[in-house]
Amino acid sequence: MKLLIVDDEVIIRTGLSTVIKWAELGYELLQPAASAEEALARLELEQPEIVLTDIQMTGRSGLELAGDVRRLLPDSEVIILTGYDQFSYAQQAIREGAGDYLLKTSRPDEIIRAVNGAKMRILQKWEALKKDQLRDRLLERLIADTEIDNHSAEKAAKLLPKLRLNETFFYQTVIVSAEGWGNESGHGYLLLFAVHNMISELIDGEALLRKDSLVILLRHESMRADQSQLARLMERVTRKLKCKLFGATGTVVSDWHKLQDSYTEASYAFLFKGIIGQEGLLAYEDIKGRRGGRTVCSQEEEGQLTALFQNGTDAQLYQWVQELIELQLKDADTTPDSLQKFLQSVQISAHRWVERVIASFGESAALSKEKFANSISPSPNTDNGVGLLYEQLHQLMMLYRETIGQEGIPYIKRAIAYIHDHLDKELTLQQVAKHVHLNPNHFSEVFKRETGHTYIEFVTRMRVERAKRLLDESPIKVSEVASRVGYTDMKYFSQLFKRFTGFTPSEYRTRS
Repeated sequence: MKLLIVDDEVIIRTGLSTVIKWAELGYELLQPAASAEEALARLELEQPEIVLTDIQMTGRSGLELAGDVRRLLPDSEVIILTGYDQFSYAQQAIREGAGDYLLKTSRPDEIIRAVNGAKMRILQKWEALKKDQLRDRLLERLIADTEIDNHSAEKAAKLLPKLRLNETFFYQTVIVSAEGWGNESGHGYLLLFAVHNMISELIDGEALLRKDSLVILLRHESMRADQSQLARLMERVTRKLKCKLFGATGTVVSDWHKLQDSYTEASYAFLFKGIIGQEGLLAYEDIKGRRGGRTVCSQEEEGQLTALFQNGTDAQLYQWVQELIELQLKDADTTPDSLQKFLQSVQISAHRWVERVIASFGESAALSKEKFANSISPSPNTDNGVGLLYEQLHQLMMLYRETIGQEGIPYIKRAIAYIHDHLDKELTLQQVAKHVHLNPNHFSEVFKRETGHTYIEFVTRMRVERAKRLLDESPIKVSEVASRVGYTDMKYFSQLFKRFTGFTPSEYRTRS
């Protein structure tokens, strides 16, 4: 076990290093440090288990060093050594994590006794840690889909006495999350740690602390366990710790060997956090019958979204996303999977619309597509997907508007976007000119100069391209394809399509 002596007086450092035969006592004496600053610089590299330090030194004090040791090496022990026999120093030393407090006038045997005491506390910490690690591994195995051999079962019965695995009982798994102590780094785990300690004292069972949740294994007298008792327990912890708890329960099983079944159910129910609510208790039985809500956004919703991209504000886009998701959450059949697929459908619809509009701008499309490829980034937002979907859609909206605003005549690009978005409707030149606030004759001249096509040629080409995509990507009837690209006369549509592609719509779909 490594020992570091810290003192700014050379005579003290030398005396403590040489008067006591540390090696014979089983300690590795590190090179003594002449200041708290020097010791701090060496802590992480040398990892001393015991630090023996003076309080008052030039620069940082020994009390400050004790705080540094507690932060950087939480399993190490600090012994404060000082010439000042004042109780206030002892109090502050204990607050900073010191394990003992000695006067410089202490005899060698007193110093040795203090260091040996620190060593015993460290060994006890290590032993407890090993026991806790073994206990946690056994708990993980109980809820995992693995067989436990007889030897492991005997260990589990000894290390998990509250479960009483060698007797006849019924068992249940609960997964709990906690919020309410702020978003600063470490606060979430500290809260969970506090919840774990409190719940462990109150339950008939064991609790496993994970990084972002607790797994609780409850022992019951019968299959018809009273869940209201668990709800009351969670309310008590909530009041005491001033936090919010969400718990998901699996069903009660008749044997501890079936705990993995209860855990699988609790894990599925836990996914509904946010869909059902952010706090309270949710049983697997309450949601197991859900079939899943909508997974594809409607044409009406696509239209609303593209209109927002063209003329909406950031606030209007956020409100639309919020209301869209709230509508899904009200559906009694919505599941986490169906909600995720629905949000992906909205994102993909926006993605394709922007991509198609950009592609219609010709040479500038390649640059914009490259930007689009990097436009969606992950977000830590977890508010049912509202923040993440808004972020993704907002970036696409900005990409669209940036493309519209690039070099060239902006109103021609706005006109092209409008045409693209209304291919299934009547699209007269006068209508589009009015949309961009131009005289139809002037608009016609500028449009041909900028695109290289007359207005009618351009619209026809866009409709044929849309029809080709529909024929490639969907099984809908040719008549429906014609309708979706603005043609009610099937014969005219087929003739027009063949003139541009060399195939009738049916031939195009079945081409090799």
